[in-house]
Amino acid sequence: MLARVHSGAVYGVEAYSVEIEVNAGGGDPATVIVGLPDAAVKESKDRVRTAIFNSGFTPHVGRTTVNLAPADKKKEGPSFDLPIAIGMLATQGDVDPQRLEDFCLIGELALSGHVRRVRGVLPIALRAREEGRKGIIVPLENAEEAAVVDRIEVYPVRTLRDAADFLAGNLRLDAFKGDSCRSESVALDPSDDFADVKGQEHAKRAIEIAVAGGHNLLMIGPPGTGKTMLAKRIPSILPEMTLEESLEATKIHSIAGSLLPHHGLIKSRPFRAPHHTISDAGLLGGGAHPMPGEVSLAHLGVLFLDELPEFHRNVLEVLRQPLEDGVVTIARASASLTFPCRFMLVAAMNPCPCGYFGDPRRECRCTAQQIHNYRNRISGPLLDRIDLHVEVPAMKYQDLASLSRGEPSAAVRARVAAARSVQHERFRGRRRTRSNAEMSARDVQKYCRPDREGESILRMAVHEYSFSARAYDRILKVARTIADLEGSADIMAHHISEAIQYRILDRGVAALR
Repeated sequence: MLARVHSGAVYGVEAYSVEIEVNAGGGDPATVIVGLPDAAVKESKDRVRTAIFNSGFTPHVGRTTVNLAPADKKKEGPSFDLPIAIGMLATQGDVDPQRLEDFCLIGELALSGHVRRVRGVLPIALRAREEGRKGIIVPLENAEEAAVVDRIEVYPVRTLRDAADFLAGNLRLDAFKGDSCRSESVALDPSDDFADVKGQEHAKRAIEIAVAGGHNLLMIGPPGTGKTMLAKRIPSILPEMTLEESLEATKIHSIAGSLLPHHGLIKSRPFRAPHHTISDAGLLGGGAHPMPGEVSLAHLGVLFLDELPEFHRNVLEVLRQPLEDGVVTIARASASLTFPCRFMLVAAMNPCPCGYFGDPRRECRCTAQQIHNYRNRISGPLLDRIDLHVEVPAMKYQDLASLSRGEPSAAVRARVAAARSVQHERFRGRRRTRSNAEMSARDVQKYCRPDREGESILRMAVHEYSFSARAYDRILKVARTIADLEGSADIMAHHISEAIQYRILDRGVAALR
């Protein structure tokens, strides 16, 4: 007897349908899986037969052939266990084959018959809805994730027996209700607030501008001045995610397997802070079966690189294209996968290897050559892609001993939200442009024209400091964000002046004196 079960698999950040055909025939007892299965899929035949037996069913005695179509795409992972098992039971009459047409199935099986959570449920649920399936049967721990997708019923199951009895019509399962997970608001961690950061008003201002426009930021200063502390409070002022943005981010984390059990949408912007020993594959993504890297996991959020010069040079250099294009392409002999990676880069570094070059109270022990080599670990093209370079100097005693609190994150976040609202209206209907940092060259010409005095200041700065064409565009984008924060429709001279002062490495000025 032949049975057909519908499932799905992930390719990049999108899913495609997989049709699982199971034929139970005569001959010697054996299970053969065809359709380019990887090792994990091939091993499923032993898991599935044992799970069927331990669930109270009798496995087929004879040759069972399982075909995973389309046969020209490699199938990976254990997520086909549940649909293969259901297909085998359907060939024996333990499941109604007609009901299988209405559902998409996905899940890994334990030997006991328990259904374990798998990766990529969200994109597969989206694909099942496009295919017109009535519902999707998923592991219990993936129910919230699948329920993010509307107009499709989600049926979570704990065991193979539950799934089989439901599809045989012997068990009633209620569709999982996940509407609340699509509209639930995010509570920010009250322990990470800019009000706790004493002094460093100049750095706080630069961070506010960077977040308001989605600009990349580099903080430079001696050890212990609060660079990491400032960076870790950036999530407290990030704007809220729209439903579309939440779906984009959740799809990536679903594919990477980084979603927690019983979690649906990612509602707060990601903040990723990889260690400086990370490899280029860990940062960009890759592996034998390419998976999203840190740059993609930071999509629509923040990628924080602390101690920037300590990262391997080749790791930093691979950031150049993702920073420019907002996507990363992983090419293999058999396939080429593209993952989105529109993130805000925040980096921190010391001015020299010992960290105290230019500090008025601590003597620097580094030679000129050591300082030169240290800074040269960050190439000019990479620095050119960072919009704001800001000093974070050593704190004065008066600031450290002060009992007064700074401006709370809630106030800063309100200004950021207002500026992002202006940008939302400016780029309404354009999916690829959400913030000023993402403007194209044509957008810069249209929206970033300074007044006459501002144009004069910019002309002198370009001539004096030999700014590149990319730096020129980024100065205008930052000035546009500063004007948005002020609620100004026009870019004035003081907006241009402030944007220029955030290019300290281009101007040869740094903490660095």
